[in-house]
Amino acid sequence: MSDLKIPLGLKRTAAMVVLRYQRSFLLLKRIKEPHIGKYVPVGGKLDPFEDPYSAALRETYEETGIAVQQLKYGGVLIESSPTKYNWQCNIYMADIEWQAPPPCDEGTLEWISYEDIPDIPTPETDWQIYQYLMREQAFALNAIYDKDLNLLSMVEEIEGKELISE
Repeated sequence: MSDLKIPLGLKRTAAMVVLRYQRSFLLLKRIKEPHIGKYVPVGGKLDPFEDPYSAALRETYEETGIAVQQLKYGGVLIESSPTKYNWQCNIYMADIEWQAPPPCDEGTLEWISYEDIPDIPTPETDWQIYQYLMREQAFALNAIYDKDLNLLSMVEEIEGKELISE
């Protein structure tokens, strides 16, 4: 397996979970790349032979210690660039009871009010995702970046709606 070469630009598959209590999200302020210093949902890469739902449950438990019982599928975010940053991310939401943010080796977990999210550092795509999740509306987002990882465009493909353009 170690001899296997992954072609540059091939999509890496991930699962992210937005943990919600009422109108607040338990988000991770990352201390590692990518998105260091930004607030993101918990989650990560799929292990070999793992499906996205199982990965979402596993990653949530590994990063928070919270054993989520039920996930709701929100949608997919495809990110493409001419660099090593190319992802297919399955995004889920889980309603949980409020609790003190647990420790996490990926950064600091904090409860953030939905209304405050535009005022904190997040990846450019995420505010759109949170809006779809709050409306409980499925989405298929396609985000295109340049070589410097500046977001050039983002289209919601179910509705064919351009959300962000250069």
